[in-house]
Amino acid sequence: MTGDRVIAGRDCHTAVMAAMKDRLKSDLTDAIRSRNELTSATLRMALTAITNEEVAGKQSRELTDDDVMTVLGREAKKRRESAEAFDAAERPKLAQRERDELGVLETYLPTPLAEDEVDAIIAAAVAETVAGGAEGGRAMGAVMKNVTAQISGRADGSVVAAKVRSALGMN
Repeated sequence: MTGDRVIAGRDCHTAVMAAMKDRLKSDLTDAIRSRNELTSATLRMALTAITNEEVAGKQSRELTDDDVMTVLGREAKKRRESAEAFDAAERPKLAQRERDELGVLETYLPTPLAEDEVDAIIAAAVAETVAGGAEGGRAMGAVMKNVTAQISGRADGSVVAAKVRSALGMN
């Protein structure tokens, strides 16, 4: 552990990794103090999902900020899908609650990429992969690996996959 300092019983690397989770906890405390029911309920749900992710699997672990963002992105997607389902079931109040929770979660997520930015990233990745000689499913995997690394949580994966398939002529 050369070069690492210990802060409150945790090494610096671990303390840095938990910054996003600490921010969520701090914001939850503020929301409870200000009696903001929507924000406090949403942040409790998010922190529960993070804790569940930390203890999932054979060994518990502390999530990095990227892992926390992945969990928040997944929770945001659940809220989007729930709102659509409630709209389809003609339950506008419940749909609105889901959208409100989504709004709280979106304040913690990175700004989504514009469609033309996603298209440019895909076009560059396709050109690079095709120039390397990959075709069909191999090209799809290579392009998706390249694109996913660049968009990480800033665009819907299923939409990106469909665009990649289309760009590779696999439709």
